[in-house]
Amino acid sequence: MKDSPISRVSHQSMPASVEPVLLVRDLQKSFGNNHVLNGFNMELFMGENLVIIGKSGSGKSVLIKCLVGLMEPDEGQIMILGKDITTLDQEELDQLRTEIGFLFQGSALYDSMTVRENLEFPLRRHLDKITSSSSNLIEDALDNVGLRHTIDLMPSELSGGMKRRVALARALILDPKIILYDEPTSGLDPITAKEIIELILNIQRQRQTASIIITHDMDCARVISNRMILLIDGQNYIEGTYEELYKSKDPQVQAFFK
Repeated sequence: MKDSPISRVSHQSMPASVEPVLLVRDLQKSFGNNHVLNGFNMELFMGENLVIIGKSGSGKSVLIKCLVGLMEPDEGQIMILGKDITTLDQEELDQLRTEIGFLFQGSALYDSMTVRENLEFPLRRHLDKITSSSSNLIEDALDNVGLRHTIDLMPSELSGGMKRRVALARALILDPKIILYDEPTSGLDPITAKEIIELILNIQRQRQTASIIITHDMDCARVISNRMILLIDGQNYIEGTYEELYKSKDPQVQAFFK
């Protein structure tokens, strides 16, 4: 594969923390006889971009929903910032979610709201965390993605790439420690996809966030990842750097690089 013009993150220079900010142990989730997650394990450290890849239906979306408390696992432990989310009540879970930014697949903007109102939405729910005016936070968030001029536009007036940027601004507005990206480049043309990748890399450099990126885009994974996990049969089948997985002789691993 040829190198992308976007600069890659150095795994060796990646900031490291002693304790993981997110820890998953023996996670299990089934729907009847369909065992989607079957003892899945992972760790995420502050300052790293962790990419999770897997075939459609392999459990990536279920994993994300479990991580943010939208779905309850059958068994296992999920520790986020030192708290086991499976033991939290709704108020405690809502408070923890302010530390987690989520870029939904397809952006998931509210069509009936302006860009400003879309970004105001999480602020209204978490007024206790706001230390400056909402207007300043919204403008700063849009500045970070180069879209302050769209503040009073409707989502229908934005291109696909602009919608993804606005959704990213919304994910960042509460200054989360952890960001979850669900297929951040899906449906975008190659140039716009590279712009989104560069934004994600800039966020990592500037904010030292810990990020999980779910993607089918192997060029995105190559450029953006410090570490990768391959999800097969509901388990962490293999993990390592892009180069390590690329050089693997395992046919199930090589299938993702062809």
